[in-house]
Amino acid sequence: MDRIPVEGALDQTGADGCVYNGMPARDLGTEGWHKPWSGGNGGNCVEAMKLADGRVAVRQSADPDGPALIYTTSEIHAFIQGAKSGQADFLLS
Repeated sequence: MDRIPVEGALDQTGADGCVYNGMPARDLGTEGWHKPWSGGNGGNCVEAMKLADGRVAVRQSADPDGPALIYTTSEIHAFIQGAKSGQADFLLS
């Protein structure tokens, strides 16, 4: 696991003072989570939060205490651009 300390982000650190992939989303706090999109599934969807160091945390809204996946800005950019260009359409079929 890549544990990266984030100075001055007390609300956005794990028990060891680092943000890492798979950490409990609750350790990132309750403020700042957004549902950038939502389907017709009763509001259960993906939530995202921009972290102080520029990375993006993603969690399942139905399980806000579950794991947070942490992505770099480059990874999020590549995903969004790929989804826009149809590269993720296979997920829908």
